[in-house]
Amino acid sequence: MPKTSARLLALLSLLQARRDWPGTLLADRLDISLRTVRRDIDRLRELGYPIVAVKGPDGGYRLGAGTELPPLLFDDEQAVALTVALQVAATTSGGLADAAARALNTVHQVMPARLRNRVEALHVTSVERPSARPTAPVDGELLLALGAAVHAHEVLRFDYGSADGPARRVEPHHVVTWDGRWYLIAWDLDRADWRTFRVDRMTLRTPNGPRFVPRELPGADVASYLVGTFRGAGAGGGWPCRGTVILDLPAATVALYTRDGIIEEAGPGRCRLTLGSWSWPSLAATLARYDADIDVVGPGELTDAFAHLGRRFTRAVAS
Repeated sequence: MPKTSARLLALLSLLQARRDWPGTLLADRLDISLRTVRRDIDRLRELGYPIVAVKGPDGGYRLGAGTELPPLLFDDEQAVALTVALQVAATTSGGLADAAARALNTVHQVMPARLRNRVEALHVTSVERPSARPTAPVDGELLLALGAAVHAHEVLRFDYGSADGPARRVEPHHVVTWDGRWYLIAWDLDRADWRTFRVDRMTLRTPNGPRFVPRELPGADVASYLVGTFRGAGAGGGWPCRGTVILDLPAATVALYTRDGIIEEAGPGRCRLTLGSWSWPSLAATLARYDADIDVVGPGELTDAFAHLGRRFTRAVAS
């Protein structure tokens, strides 16, 4: 039988690995008696771990949630994953960088030397895209409150942008991140439509409203809905303006500089390219950046957009 301290750590690791553990299975895994399992469970409870008994034919145990966060036990892979995630969070904006840096320092302090040396050799830096306006910080408590309302299906009331005017009333659906900002996807009760709110502009009012039955979000999933929203195309996720051209460039060359498009061979040194954008002038300008001769396949709105930009550029040259 292993020493008591080692056995307790092994027992704690098992309890963290799955939701419910029959007592007999724990005894078999640890090669101890059921009576010793019960004794060790009591010792872990004395150390602050909220372990509850599970009723059933075989009985069992579950590691529950307590009033304080007890010491946790991670295997090597979990420790590395946690360290990398905290490094990324500590170097990004959004209001949680300081807390992530403190958590990263705590994890490093309790790591075994063999693992600490390996992890400290890995330095991860998350580089965000430059922005004209810096990302506003978001309070961690606000994120927790939003997440709790989403989980409990409770109506939220909040001021948006300023305290002027009536509070917004929504059925919260998801808390998401997009391009360094936090957003709440929710059904707006007063506007009877889906809306996406920036969390840094929200000031919650308490208490929350009544519980609700969640609605089905438009689109295939949350990601598709959010992409469609920011593209201005709704839940479908596609661009509102989409056109096709023939470029005097090889398909292999165009593929190096195209992330969201359809590229087809169209003869020696030429390719057929289909792209989308917010507007027709924006799409025409995007296609012009390939610095090659262009034949418009369609639609007519794309041809008109090229003519519009041509007149604008001609005026710019004349001036």
